[in-house]
Amino acid sequence: MNELMRWESDEGPVVVEVDSRDPGFRSVSRRGESGAIHDVEGRFESALSNVRGAAMSALRTFRDRALDPDTIELEFGVKLSAEAGAVIAKTATEGHLTVKLTWSRPQDQGLGG
Repeated sequence: MNELMRWESDEGPVVVEVDSRDPGFRSVSRRGESGAIHDVEGRFESALSNVRGAAMSALRTFRDRALDPDTIELEFGVKLSAEAGAVIAKTATEGHLTVKLTWSRPQDQGLGG
């Protein structure tokens, strides 16, 4: 069963559909209203702050001079919860985080010119 939750944000309200069968889910509804949109305390930006911190930490790690990639792409699913805010969503039984590093510069092959 899915429920709709609404966070306020700097750009206006954000409505998110959540699965009430997820472990740890607790309905914010007081009367079990079907189809109702439940307002969540706190801001949408605050809910995303944990995931933002994870992204910043990962970027710092992969920007290491030993790797020195030209581009870094991070991809992860974000799951929203009224209590936990935003968390990195899992796929199957593991956390989901995909990292893509790209080097497009010609490598110095030590050839004299």
